[in-house]
Amino acid sequence: MSFYSKKVMDHFMNPRNVGYIDHPDGVGQVGNPICGDMMTFYIKVHNNRIIDVKFQTFGCAAAIAVSSMASEMVLGKTLDEVQKLTNEDVAQALDGLPKNKIHCSNLGANALHKAIQNYKLKMKNKKEI
Repeated sequence: MSFYSKKVMDHFMNPRNVGYIDHPDGVGQVGNPICGDMMTFYIKVHNNRIIDVKFQTFGCAAAIAVSSMASEMVLGKTLDEVQKLTNEDVAQALDGLPKNKIHCSNLGANALHKAIQNYKLKMKNKKEI
């Protein structure tokens, strides 16, 4: 595993924000059928900011590290700020990923974007009721 950066190894060995949120405001799930990685992000939103985020990831060291880093990067951010988060941002925050693991960074940002989409859909449906 020496081809992983120290940050990747730290977030893999000591992942932050692991778990789930009871009654989340938004849930986003993504997977990669080729490698088998699966990520689910749960968010709580207040005043358009993510006030809590948790994740559950089934995957390799890079997938777990990406989930952990992405969760730290978005806590306290506005939904608009999180929507601008890119896969490259997550990989850079981890001091890079090996080329054969870069797809893992796609999963983290994409799952968060889906959680926000899910939250917005719930809010829209509430207003229509």
